[in-house]
Amino acid sequence: MGRKAFLICFSVDCDKFESNYERNKFFRCLYGWRQVVRKDEKVYAYERNGLLDEIPHLKVDQSSFIVPEDHVEKIIKFLEEWEDKVVWKIFKVILEENIFK
Repeated sequence: MGRKAFLICFSVDCDKFESNYERNKFFRCLYGWRQVVRKDEKVYAYERNGLLDEIPHLKVDQSSFIVPEDHVEKIIKFLEEWEDKVVWKIFKVILEENIFK
């Protein structure tokens, strides 16, 4: 039998965010980002982790991904914090093989 997982799909309502900064904060908290700092003639790059860096997942599309069932509660908690600005749906899926090795 396959492994149980969840497909999460979301879309943001840009009009409900107070600013681009707040919308970017949502995406950065979820996906992480790369920070580049220039000082004098040197360039420093830092990888800033998001929630999905801590959770095994399979990105399906720009705003959808699959997570194992034992990690879905973290995603739900995160999305509930943004529920007035982000519309999301969760679907149970069964994967034929363990892709989260």
